[in-house]
Amino acid sequence: MTLQAVPPAQDPSPPPESQPPLAPQPPREPSAAQPPPAPHQPPKPRQSQEALVREWRAPFPISVRLSLSVHARGGGDPTYRIDAAGAVWRTSLTPNGPATLRVLPERGLDIAAAAWGPGAAWLLDTLPEQLGAADQRDGFDPAPHPLVRELAARHPGLRIGRSLRVMEALVPAVLEQKVVSLEAHRAWRILLTKFGIPAPGPAPRGMRVFPPPRVWARIPSWEWHGAGVEMVRARTIGRACGVAGRLEEIVTLGPAEASRRLQLLPGIGVWTAAEAMQRAFGDPDAVSVGDYNLPKLVGWALAGQRVDDDGMLELLAPFAGHRYRVTRLLEFSGLRPPRRGPRMSVRDYRHF
Repeated sequence: MTLQAVPPAQDPSPPPESQPPLAPQPPREPSAAQPPPAPHQPPKPRQSQEALVREWRAPFPISVRLSLSVHARGGGDPTYRIDAAGAVWRTSLTPNGPATLRVLPERGLDIAAAAWGPGAAWLLDTLPEQLGAADQRDGFDPAPHPLVRELAARHPGLRIGRSLRVMEALVPAVLEQKVVSLEAHRAWRILLTKFGIPAPGPAPRGMRVFPPPRVWARIPSWEWHGAGVEMVRARTIGRACGVAGRLEEIVTLGPAEASRRLQLLPGIGVWTAAEAMQRAFGDPDAVSVGDYNLPKLVGWALAGQRVDDDGMLELLAPFAGHRYRVTRLLEFSGLRPPRRGPRMSVRDYRHF
């Protein structure tokens, strides 16, 4: 692989400001003797003087947009954008620091990308894994169901990539626990906008990088409340931040052991572990058991009826080893059971 430097675009932003280090501590409660601090100002990373670019020839067809879309948390996700040219922008807090990635739409097997920031080289080094180059489809047989066979043929470029960043997958999954997507995505957007790191390089306006664990651990209770997050989920995120370094190491383990270690944390169950494993680890068999909508989708698409978690697992059994892959394909089918009652209401903890 060859990384090339290109001249930077003009950056009209003011000079970067430094942020003092923060020590981890549990979410804080306000008191009469201690008024709330001044509004938080997100830290500004040092802007990279140049972009790095990479051109990569994939070993098989890969759809950039389909493979990376799993990382988007709603239409206004500050860490994910699609520009007018169809390029995907992503940010990440890499082991080397914050970085912004722009991946152009694939041209046949050829894929081009550029990255900015201290972690630019790391993002480009891991680009093939993010897009699913390590995704082994050996043993995946869509034949047991005609719809799965049709969808697999229609979307040959869908691959299960791996971001290799566990906390970036785990925190939004915790925010999505037992709430509707709109509620979780709103909280993610509010927290990232306020506490995230401005994206390096010429990223679209408003993009942010996932803040470090020490920043998550210092978010006070009133800020969680302002984002609509009750303290159960806030404390779960705080506990994960306390062992963030060890959690990031699970990407080197087998999927079963990695999932087991995630679930050792209080507040992390099968569903949350699966959501993190799908994105950080690229586990093609991680099923989101306990999801409110997934059993309905799987049951209706594969059997023409609503099913529960047990029924979903029974329908997915012929695709063992690739059950998450199949659920991803089914998401593109457009099939949904008819609604028989009101939707789950969007709660707003900010008014509680």
